[in-house]
Amino acid sequence: MAHRLKKEKNYNYIEAGEGTPIIVLHGLMGGLSNFDSVTDFFSKKGYKVLIPELPLYTMSLLKTNVKSFATYLHDFIEFKGYKEVILLGNSLGGHIGLYHTKMFPDTVKALIITGSSGLYESAMGSGYTKRSDYEVIKKKAQDVFYDPEVATKEIVDEVYETVNDRNKLIKTLAIAKSAIRHNMAKDLPKMNIPTCIIWGKNDNVTPPEVAEEFHDLLPDSELFWIDKCGHAAMMEHPNEFNQIMDGWLQKKGF
Repeated sequence: MAHRLKKEKNYNYIEAGEGTPIIVLHGLMGGLSNFDSVTDFFSKKGYKVLIPELPLYTMSLLKTNVKSFATYLHDFIEFKGYKEVILLGNSLGGHIGLYHTKMFPDTVKALIITGSSGLYESAMGSGYTKRSDYEVIKKKAQDVFYDPEVATKEIVDEVYETVNDRNKLIKTLAIAKSAIRHNMAKDLPKMNIPTCIIWGKNDNVTPPEVAEEFHDLLPDSELFWIDKCGHAAMMEHPNEFNQIMDGWLQKKGF
């Protein structure tokens, strides 16, 4: 199901369903459509699902960092008039969700992270020296998934366009550097927010030991694995992802 993009003030976002707000945070190369199954499923289960377009390429270079994106998210939550939200983030989106939770803990009821950055960043922004070679970029996009077929031509084209746009590439590299700077290892033990960690057992971007480290450092976390799954579990195994997240939310009473 395709969801219409709403444009209000300086926010572009998808909104579906009614109920407890779940704000979804996409990754560096991730489109809003990556969360179609999450949106369809949870919008029918008593949640309002919102996916804001994060200003990854539209902020000034000085503001192109994890902290600014976390502040942008806080402004969006205030704009929507929410006191408390559930955050779901993949990859960079997970990192933004974690950083937002560090800065504004009172606004976050629960956190779901999958393939999140924040502890291990070697894969972000690297290997773009041959960015004009379509086949190299195609391989890079396929490596994100356990099953390379998930990297459709549309996904590969989008990544290719991003890394060959000079402005976007500069911002991508700035975000990658910022992710390293904003490492959260020291912050996580102080964050007592209930956290659901859903991870692909075959994630090459943020390997399984990263999920284990998140689980060790976050005081109130549960870790769930999805087999034969890479960096974007909600795309590669949407039904299993939704069942895990739904079961966890119900158990926690959210």
